[in-house]
Amino acid sequence: MLNFDFYNPTQILFGKGQIAALAKQVPPGARVLLVYGGGSIKQNGVYDEVMQALAGHHVSEFAGVEPNPSYETLMGAIDQVKAEKIDFLLAVGGGSVIDGTKFIAAGALLAEDPWTILEKHGANVTAAMPFGAILTLPATGSEMNAASVVTRKSTQEKFAFMNRNVFPKFAILDPSKTFSLPVRQVGNGVVDAFAHVMEQYMTYPVGAKVQDRFAEGLLLTLIEEGPQALAHPDDYDVRANVMWCATLALNGLIGAGVPQDWSTHMIGHELTALYHLDHAQTLAVILPSMLRTRKDAKRAKLLQFAERVWDLKGGDEDTRIEAAIVKMEAFFNQMGVKTRLSDYQLGAKEIDAVLGVLEKHRMVKLGEHRDVTLAVSRKVLEMSL
Repeated sequence: MLNFDFYNPTQILFGKGQIAALAKQVPPGARVLLVYGGGSIKQNGVYDEVMQALAGHHVSEFAGVEPNPSYETLMGAIDQVKAEKIDFLLAVGGGSVIDGTKFIAAGALLAEDPWTILEKHGANVTAAMPFGAILTLPATGSEMNAASVVTRKSTQEKFAFMNRNVFPKFAILDPSKTFSLPVRQVGNGVVDAFAHVMEQYMTYPVGAKVQDRFAEGLLLTLIEEGPQALAHPDDYDVRANVMWCATLALNGLIGAGVPQDWSTHMIGHELTALYHLDHAQTLAVILPSMLRTRKDAKRAKLLQFAERVWDLKGGDEDTRIEAAIVKMEAFFNQMGVKTRLSDYQLGAKEIDAVLGVLEKHRMVKLGEHRDVTLAVSRKVLEMSL
């Protein structure tokens, strides 16, 4: 097992009715900015519950944070924070809203252009506003980590940053608030969580048996409960397991002490920035081809994945590996997330554009061995057609 420094200060309030506990989490007298997306929280009752819980607090609102939150939109929130002397942020929504709120929290206290946070991957963040989160869409794990991804529409750039100053102070997770999610968002969320686990698990063995078993348990649970979430949208226990899986997939626990990959995500980010695919769609497209292209470097873990997750044993190793990848692809498709570029009307002509921005953003040595060059990325994309 590799050395590690694990830190996670986020308090989790999980279960039905936990939004009512919000008043105890927000400091008395705080000037709160409620940050949310397109307004679904006003249709499913979450907005009313939040406002009731915050009765007596000064509450302003900032709506319209889009999927793949944009720098341009978030700068408007930063302006509002400064103009209204806001001192506490509350993100209500999915990963995009929470990611955006992290950027607001850091950017509002930064003297330079907040875009430099993304350019420097968070290295220049020395302080951030306190904020909490109420999760309505389980997928990214942003409610319990210190990472954020923001897109700049004007330049078609999508960058991530990490900084311990942007851990949420608390996160409220009520699985019943996910009952009304559209099928597409449920499927995307499960695939997103699955890919997050794989980026930390599917590398090479380092004797981290605890992390491996945690990761495999999450994968098995997603495989079991994901289709049930589609078939039985109001099953509380199913939704609770999916929600907690998505949080645990990226709260630092399974990634502590193990090598991590993330090359699938880096290529996926460029596909989203250029062609506006959902984040999970890009992962479903790239991950299978990434595993096929790099199967020799990942052989030991691929065989472990085949046996422990898909119960594939015996016979030729390459046959087992391919069977495991095929089963994973079938699972993604079962969740309603297609796995080929052609499924999204993208073809060979788009590959050069993706490679161009990967080179521009210096994503030329990706992966756990730093061996995912532009040539490897090209092969992955060509295999994904």
